[in-house]
Amino acid sequence: MKYLLVREDEDGVEQLWGRCAGVDGLFVDPVPLPREVLTLRGCGPDGILGDVLAGPDVSLRSLGDLCVEVWDDEQPVQWWTLVDAVVVAHQPHAADPALYDIVLGAGVRKDESFVELSAPSRFELSGGTTAAAARPSRCSAVDGLFESRDDPAPVPMELIGCEAVEPLLVGTQQPRRWARDWAELLVLDRHGGVMASRVVGLAIDGARPSVLGDGLEDITLTDGGDGRPSPAVRPVWEKWCQGPPSEPNVWAAYDAQGRAEWLELSTRAWRVPAPRPDRSGGEYHVDGRFVTDVPGLHCAIAEALLGPGRYFGREWNAFEDCLAGGFGVIPPFTLIWHDSEVARRALEDGAKDAGERLPYFEGVVRLLERRGVTVLLR
Repeated sequence: MKYLLVREDEDGVEQLWGRCAGVDGLFVDPVPLPREVLTLRGCGPDGILGDVLAGPDVSLRSLGDLCVEVWDDEQPVQWWTLVDAVVVAHQPHAADPALYDIVLGAGVRKDESFVELSAPSRFELSGGTTAAAARPSRCSAVDGLFESRDDPAPVPMELIGCEAVEPLLVGTQQPRRWARDWAELLVLDRHGGVMASRVVGLAIDGARPSVLGDGLEDITLTDGGDGRPSPAVRPVWEKWCQGPPSEPNVWAAYDAQGRAEWLELSTRAWRVPAPRPDRSGGEYHVDGRFVTDVPGLHCAIAEALLGPGRYFGREWNAFEDCLAGGFGVIPPFTLIWHDSEVARRALEDGAKDAGERLPYFEGVVRLLERRGVTVLLR
């Protein structure tokens, strides 16, 4: 069995609900959100918006996915995502020419809300894997954010060859009356270790004798959940299904999207087995031959410090957190970066350092040095 369906009971104890031989619909591209036009009012020229406002021509400038925090007088109370945000136009803010109004095209997704606000005090924006996300941009209003929207239709998932146990067994016998929240689908590698997990809906649309026979069932879940990997990264999963990587630079064969998925899978791998106490001192060597994008940089550094398939941050903020301890290695130590010019050239026009406006590679080197790491570029 390659998949386990588990759910916590009222006491927080994980209970097995079923074992499955296969899953159809684990890899899906998300249903695109409708494009909308929004206006950020009274934006300051800092954070992720700083690069936008500094350029002479910002029309059609892509910002990627933007996280929008809605604040009351004291704290954030709502979180939204502007998906694939693109700058359409900008102009000085009417009440203060030092600020700007920025028109965006984006898909809009509400992620979490504690309260509904009639008059938010401010909005904070951050985004992507850039260092600029460490210092959020602020604006006074987001026109078009609070419109009513229909939820996208859920994408189903087929569980193939399942051994269902109570209480899932009851649900498969009476699927039309079964709608029980959410569970976790654990994906096992060939050694039986958990390599990934995804949250799935437990609303069952149908159950029937399995095509695999032997008294098994094929079960249709109405909603296979959000955050499923794209079919484009299936080869990365197939590699990890063979077990945690033991050879260096296996990640280098993939493009930036595949490398980002490699980092996603490594977030579970660093916990198994449990991390040892942090060590400091010594020398570590980064193989820089394949560092041609931001995900590749984090793959290479993690591999240098902890070994193949390990985790040491997958973007700027997480990397900064890892340097503070708790992930196996902590400064001071020496990092010898071989073929460093590969990363310097590849990343010179990409993301910038939040404080000093350096290219991503330069910013990472400066961050390492500030944290007590001796960096030798070769």
